[in-house]
Amino acid sequence: MTIEISAFAWVPPFAQGYVKDMRVRWALAEAGLPYNVRALADGDGNSADYRAWQPFGQVPAFRDDDVILFESGAILLHIARKAEALAPRDAQEAAQTEAWVFAALNSIEPKIDNLILPPIFYAGEAWVDGWRPHAERLVRLRLTSLSNALGTREWLTGRFGVADIVMATVLRGLEEDPILAEFPNLAAYLKRCLARPSFATALAAQMETFRQHEPA
Repeated sequence: MTIEISAFAWVPPFAQGYVKDMRVRWALAEAGLPYNVRALADGDGNSADYRAWQPFGQVPAFRDDDVILFESGAILLHIARKAEALAPRDAQEAAQTEAWVFAALNSIEPKIDNLILPPIFYAGEAWVDGWRPHAERLVRLRLTSLSNALGTREWLTGRFGVADIVMATVLRGLEEDPILAEFPNLAAYLKRCLARPSFATALAAQMETFRQHEPA
């Protein structure tokens, strides 16, 4: 199976290791599947050729011998159906995997982004400090629900899978934020996810892409 994914050729240091092709690289590393990378330089995402692949000009996009696909959650669900190491073992596990992928992307990620992105992209603006208490409240509501749902389980669906990859990359935005420590089972869950060798492999691969295209 020939796999190609898209990734940004380079991003500023604060974003390195966090661009969402990490999710796809991680899943492919977990599955032991090789892939090629189409590295996008500035402006490449706006080309007609790329927009036919990824309508929003973002990354990642994905293609293999069977499909052309965009959006990281959809890509990971496709990989899970194709890769024995990640494939759900029954219909219930498949349904739960889909539900948790959507939950990570729709219920949790937007709240975390609303907390961590304003200080990065709007640093120094007067409203940012006043925004944090509101954003923290919404994050805590979501993390409380997630913490209760996870409980003492090791993984979201009984064994490590693509739902955990998506959730871990979402929670990783809080890795250095004290709010995560308020939920010890989530902090431990994230640590378990990031300790997997496949995460280190994916991270090294993304960083190598940036190294190869670092501006002079």
